[in-house]
Amino acid sequence: MHRLLVSAAHKSSGKTTVTLGLCAALAEAGTVVQPYKKGPDYIDPMWLARAAGRPCFNLDPYLMDDAALERCFVDNGRGAELAIVEGNKGLYDGLALDGSNSNAAVAKRLGLPVLLVIDARGMTRGIAPLILGYQAFDRAIRIGGVILNRVGGSRHEAKLRAVIEHYTDVPVLGAVAEDERLAVMERHLGLMPCAELDDAAARVHEIGRQVGAQVDLGRVRALAASAAPGFDAPASDADTIAPATARRAAVRIAIARDRAFGFYYPDDLAALEAAGAELVPIDTLHDQRLPAVDGLFIGGGFPEACMTELEANTRLRAALRKAIEGGLPTYAECGGLMYLSRSITWRGRTAQMVGAIPGDAVMHSRPQGRGYVHLEETAALPWAPAAEGAAQRGHEFHHSSLENLDTGVGFAYRVTRGHGVDGHHDGVLVHKLLASYAHLRSAAGTGWAPRFVAYVRSERALREAGAVPRAMASNP
Repeated sequence: MHRLLVSAAHKSSGKTTVTLGLCAALAEAGTVVQPYKKGPDYIDPMWLARAAGRPCFNLDPYLMDDAALERCFVDNGRGAELAIVEGNKGLYDGLALDGSNSNAAVAKRLGLPVLLVIDARGMTRGIAPLILGYQAFDRAIRIGGVILNRVGGSRHEAKLRAVIEHYTDVPVLGAVAEDERLAVMERHLGLMPCAELDDAAARVHEIGRQVGAQVDLGRVRALAASAAPGFDAPASDADTIAPATARRAAVRIAIARDRAFGFYYPDDLAALEAAGAELVPIDTLHDQRLPAVDGLFIGGGFPEACMTELEANTRLRAALRKAIEGGLPTYAECGGLMYLSRSITWRGRTAQMVGAIPGDAVMHSRPQGRGYVHLEETAALPWAPAAEGAAQRGHEFHHSSLENLDTGVGFAYRVTRGHGVDGHHDGVLVHKLLASYAHLRSAAGTGWAPRFVAYVRSERALREAGAVPRAMASNP
């Protein structure tokens, strides 16, 4: 598979828009493009998936070991002609001093030539030492081309091209002019998910048209084709065992998929299905009933932006509360935690939510938790524990805090890095519900997906044996 990394000198260089445009333009031209995003992110992958017509997968060297990173890249690229990895922040940025979790580290591990996007606003001759410095900093990284972004006009572009040609050996593969039509709508926590925009398809098409007209797509393909021959990723258990659904009966797990909740990693959803889950989508904004299910999963999203509609759907809120109080195994992350709390307060207004969690979600102007988290599982965790002594890694990004929480509530995790609910704990436990601010990634070693499915299956077996009452999954 031909492949490349689209990175930048620093964040906010327009890299996401350029990558989105490349995926859309190449896909529309008939190339089968597989998109990836480096690091923890949900929204950029939604847009990239829309542009490429294939699910976007996250490559995270902080959460994943080398084998898992390679496996994710190779397994999910099958059938594609060209893989485009969008970096996060700048090419050499990362948590580790040695750069081991940077974009450059991913480029080395996967043999990716780099296409560097440079925000050219206010630059002329100074662009040369920037490029030369990025080349010299790590000679193992091959910067195979640059795209000049936010160019001020043809005269500005000509000056930049002349400088780069004179002082460097890096080819310019395109120059994208400053244009409001290339803007992707943002909100208080970053880009707006494409699922919330009625004109998302038109926006993607226009960005692809603009970028495709200003970037030499043939030379981009040639750069991707210049990558060294590929490698075979280490075999995973999934490569050697029969599908789980052939070994045991599936359990039905409801999953919130709508404008309010959409933050799910596609490989985690696949892991749930591989473990024997039938995922049953529900719409928290419009559905009036909870279908007959064995478990419930509500991921992250923006419930605060939909809180009026969520509050108005009283029948589903009541059904969810009754089911959870009746013992329905439930897992919720971040936005899901907020929705299952008593209320959400944002911008001076409070809306009533499900009320299964005895606490209130309050939005703040600044992040309350942001970045990677390290978790230690407590004895109260209802699922089967991970490997003894193993610390779990995940990530969080929330502007809300959970306030007025009942003092008797237990927690599934001790937080050793990050914030969680109160700076020390995360994973609120109520009935058979586990709700946390941390986002876990099954493919990154937490194995949460098969553990949750196993827990749902064991609880169903107990109900069928009459050991526990059946959880109510309908309106009261």
